[in-house]
Amino acid sequence: MPPTTADVPPAAIDWHALGADEALRRCGTDPVRGLDAAGAARRLAEHGPNALPEAPPRPAWRTFVRQFRSPLIYILFAAAVLAVALGHHGDAGVILAVVLVNAVIGSFQEGRAERSMAALRRLSSLHVRVLRDGREQVLEARELVPGDLMLLAAGDAVAADARLVEEAQLQVAEAALTGESVPVVKSVAAVPEATGLADRHDMVYSGTHVTAGRARAVVVATGIHTEVGRIAGLTERAEEPRTPLERRLEQFGRALAAAALGLFVLVVLLGLWRALPLAEVLMVAISQMVSMVPEGLPVAMTIALAVGMQRMAARGAIIRRLAAVETLGSTTVICSDKTGTLTKNEMTAVELWLPGAGGAHREIAAGGIGYAPEGTLLEHGRPADVHDAALRELIAAAALCNDAELLPPEDERTAWTVLGDPTEGALLVLAGKAGIGLAALRRDAPREAELPFDSDTKLMATRHRLAGQPRHVFIKGAPEAVLRLADGTHDATLNAARRQAEAMAARALRVLAFGAVDDDPLDPADGFQALAGRVRLLGLIGQIDPPREEVKLAVAECRRAGIRAVMVTGDHKLTGLAIARELGIAREADRAVDGPELERMGEAELRDELPGIAVFARVQPAQKLRIVEALQARGDVVAMTGDGVNDAPALARADVGVAMGITGTEVAKSAAKIVVTDDNFATIVGAVEEGRVVYGNLKKVILYLFATSMAALAVLLLALLTGLPLPLAAVQILWINIVTEGTVTVNLVLDPPDGEEMRRHPVPRDDRLLGPELLARVALMTPMIAAVTFGWFTWRISQGAPEMLVRSETFTLLAMCAWFNVLNCQSATASALGPRLLRNRWLAGGLTLSVALQAAVLYVPAMNTLFHTVPLPPASLLPLLALASLVLWAEELRKLVVRRTRGTHHEAA
Repeated sequence: MPPTTADVPPAAIDWHALGADEALRRCGTDPVRGLDAAGAARRLAEHGPNALPEAPPRPAWRTFVRQFRSPLIYILFAAAVLAVALGHHGDAGVILAVVLVNAVIGSFQEGRAERSMAALRRLSSLHVRVLRDGREQVLEARELVPGDLMLLAAGDAVAADARLVEEAQLQVAEAALTGESVPVVKSVAAVPEATGLADRHDMVYSGTHVTAGRARAVVVATGIHTEVGRIAGLTERAEEPRTPLERRLEQFGRALAAAALGLFVLVVLLGLWRALPLAEVLMVAISQMVSMVPEGLPVAMTIALAVGMQRMAARGAIIRRLAAVETLGSTTVICSDKTGTLTKNEMTAVELWLPGAGGAHREIAAGGIGYAPEGTLLEHGRPADVHDAALRELIAAAALCNDAELLPPEDERTAWTVLGDPTEGALLVLAGKAGIGLAALRRDAPREAELPFDSDTKLMATRHRLAGQPRHVFIKGAPEAVLRLADGTHDATLNAARRQAEAMAARALRVLAFGAVDDDPLDPADGFQALAGRVRLLGLIGQIDPPREEVKLAVAECRRAGIRAVMVTGDHKLTGLAIARELGIAREADRAVDGPELERMGEAELRDELPGIAVFARVQPAQKLRIVEALQARGDVVAMTGDGVNDAPALARADVGVAMGITGTEVAKSAAKIVVTDDNFATIVGAVEEGRVVYGNLKKVILYLFATSMAALAVLLLALLTGLPLPLAAVQILWINIVTEGTVTVNLVLDPPDGEEMRRHPVPRDDRLLGPELLARVALMTPMIAAVTFGWFTWRISQGAPEMLVRSETFTLLAMCAWFNVLNCQSATASALGPRLLRNRWLAGGLTLSVALQAAVLYVPAMNTLFHTVPLPPASLLPLLALASLVLWAEELRKLVVRRTRGTHHEAA
């Protein structure tokens, strides 16, 4: 017996040179039932998962060491060495301990972010359709094994190398593997052994994708045994490029580092001018330089993005590119598909129209909802004759020119479901309501040939041989497409059909037209044009897809947030406009433009017309790309939804490509930055809100770190300029910068939404991290903290209090000011008092920890020695706390003025 795939490594067989039947035999695969579950499990254990080797996880020790590779850490090490050289061993120990703690926190958070990313990647992993145990199943690509019978259709990514055993008009894009720029036409016929990879037309390969047609193929190689696997070898995956936000933060950090170096020189010069001890001046200068640079910012950013991704995943949006998190906050236009995204995608055929002689056209209403084949067909309010030949032929055409399957409930708790396109599923349900048995119909009229649905022509055709009758070719498609092919000898009927299709579309029905050509060979090579002028019109079927209830609220929320929603649909423009008006996407003055109209528009005209266009209808997927580019030319940040293989260019070109998780093809998901698991427009809007939350929280952190660091700097410089003793020791400055601030910085980025995110305008593309609004707040916070701290220090020195006690009080007062200031930074307008104080339990926990650590510095003898502190009398803590709270009250007053000013403006408006 010849060896099977289970016995021989895939590379040992030239599969392309074998016939399809021989390939199935060698794989031990039943052509009708595929593999059985037990056999597939054995092969999975033997061959391993169908995945390319990934770089091994970075060891914990290496992640830990990475935390020390930073100029900021080098500065701290230099400070520690200098402290040892000057005999300040305690200071050196504190500095090194701070560096160590910072590295531990950074390692933990980096590992957590990597684990979150890995979990999200698993959620958006590739899925494939296979035939196992005689039924179609959807599996993760990792579960594919040699011998599996893969089912492929337009838009599917090929997940393993496979030998074709059946195909219909199959074309595969293999540019990723062979460099061939145009899709390759495939066939089942074997090719010679010496045939090169690019010419093996009977094979499909992992990493490619289907652009047209459908096929069955038996898997012959998985994982590292595929052609892509051999090319990839053991190389590690390239790291994702740095995002714009990361680059902005890096530039911000470099600017601060340069300012810190200048500060170092200034402090040393002032200290020498004051004739202070050089060792003390150097330690304070280095500590102050370090305090200016926000070491916690990179960790905070990593956590903010990771938490944002997790929150979006919980709301049904899987982020595939990190950059999408930040870009979402800048989105100004969301271009959304209609079916399934704005609507429920639960199609129900509700209206039939049949042409009749002498203008006596017939209209039939179909009752029932959902996918259960239960309901009555009514004509003139009475049960229709389901045995009528014309009605029966129309419904038979709808059921036969159809790739969907209607599945009965498995038990009492489940419902009828559709496997395939919901539009086609609704046609099968209609056949059931007419009493037509689908199994018997397909058995008696088997499909002999087909022209698969083409999104460009919006047509599909199948050829059947009915018992005792000549061949019939049934055609299904958009009314205008079918009517263009119709026999022109009945112009009155065709005109009536056009008017009826428009009337049905105006009632928000999706309309399909059906036709037949008698005794036609339907040669797929000739295409649809060979049928022109020969199609006999059978009738129209209108379906309803009700809008999602939550979408109307989401659209209104978009408008409040300065985001415009635009519908991009393959439906008739009247249908799209009716739904768009119902949802609030289109206002009375807005209009719809269809594909042919769009084609006639020049680029300048399109850009000028865009503000008044709410619906793009009957657009080809290629035209989506033009819409995206036109919007971007106007300065918009565009989120574009898509589900088909031809949507991939538009998804990749959009600022945020959004693929549908349920109906989306694997190619669309690969091109998109976000995958929406429930295909719901409201989920996209929720993701935009989360993107704004992430960016807003990062700006809170920057505001807090910058204002507090500038205040500490101001206190030091004031003391040097006024001839007073240094108010803080070097280790105290480091403690404030890394411990007091660090315990709350990371927690601040976990702030929940404040409810105002979707009432603000989108974040500008060129938004600066320290823009005018934040600088204005810094201009209030920094002087307030400096005045409170330096004022207390000056007053206590004038009283003749011991210098060590005054330093301890000043040190504690500055820490208290930082605690109150972090509450200020939670919102630009809302009061920090009341319930808001406890909204972020992580921040509350961080503040509690910071207070406990500050108490340890003051009251633990060993810490007194290290930090040059003395215990403060409990009675002195209350005045310090009251004084520090002035920082909060000043910001509360500003917020009150802002709220009242805005309220006045709203009343005036």
